[in-house]
Amino acid sequence: MFVLDSEVKSVTLENGVVRKVKGHLDDLMLVELHWKAGQVGAMHTHPHRQCTYVLSGAFESNVEGTKQVLHAGDCVYTAGDQQHGLTALEDGVILDVFTPVREDFI
Repeated sequence: MFVLDSEVKSVTLENGVVRKVKGHLDDLMLVELHWKAGQVGAMHTHPHRQCTYVLSGAFESNVEGTKQVLHAGDCVYTAGDQQHGLTALEDGVILDVFTPVREDFI
């Protein structure tokens, strides 16, 4: 499957972050998120395993109370049902990879 960015619709979330679902299979999903400095992804859980890869910017990641600042090229893995959140320290873009697919994003 080919995904052309010009054909992907973006959705602005309640916190102002812009989400683009870049594609998915039954057990895998890729999501691009555009953040502005100061935006917060509140602490939450879900059953999906997740890898967050930072394309640009700087973010503070919080997984189960352990915090780490991430920059371009860094990533964080989150197991299913782990409490986690993210704060943009500067404007940036991340890629989230989920398994299985996040049906709530479709």
